[in-house]
Amino acid sequence: MEKDKTRETYQIDDIQASQVCESAPCEYGRQQGDYTLEDYYALPEDQRVELIDGNFFVMEAPTHLHQLIGGEIFHTLHEYIKRKKGLCIAAYSPMDVQLDCDNRTMVQPDVLVVCDRKKFVRRGVVFGAPDLVVEILSPSTRRKDMYLKLKKYEGAGVREYWLVDPDRKRVVVYDLEKRECPVAYSFEDAVPVRIFGGECAVNFSEIYEYLKFLYQNGENDEDAVNKETAQL
Repeated sequence: MEKDKTRETYQIDDIQASQVCESAPCEYGRQQGDYTLEDYYALPEDQRVELIDGNFFVMEAPTHLHQLIGGEIFHTLHEYIKRKKGLCIAAYSPMDVQLDCDNRTMVQPDVLVVCDRKKFVRRGVVFGAPDLVVEILSPSTRRKDMYLKLKKYEGAGVREYWLVDPDRKRVVVYDLEKRECPVAYSFEDAVPVRIFGGECAVNFSEIYEYLKFLYQNGENDEDAVNKETAQL
């Protein structure tokens, strides 16, 4: 039986993309808010950005901790779907998601599950909202993931959204389909996947034990995240 969790509510303000943009490329000839998929596809292959409502957001290279946590979450989801012979597909970044089915937004969630296979279209793009999205927070993406992308995912029809915070060893789960208050878990918990009725759970205790050496090596930067949080 799932343990009772402290529910945390977050005030979702109207935030302009320019306010949460980590750093925006200025050499592409347009103003923030005016970029389209044409500009997105014209970028150099080594330039990773997300396009949200016509704004470019530069994506920094992920840390080992970020990548490995994402890989473990993906593995759990993928193995569960295979074992159940389900139609859903689990995937991980980099994978383009044309979230609003328009030419002004293209995001790359850290981990995602798509249950409508028709959404996998040309050029390696998911066309429309995934069923589950997992974002792993870093100091440079925290505000974007917690506020702007939460609003975007909810508006696009994502059913479930996870925010995984490696520094605080916390997972916040939004059941966007039922519009319930978010539930906070620790890295001592197994977090149930609501789109699968709770039958699948990601065991963060096991993930933490597996990756504890990275914490001991000092890869998580608590000073940076505390400084970032103070600005929120």
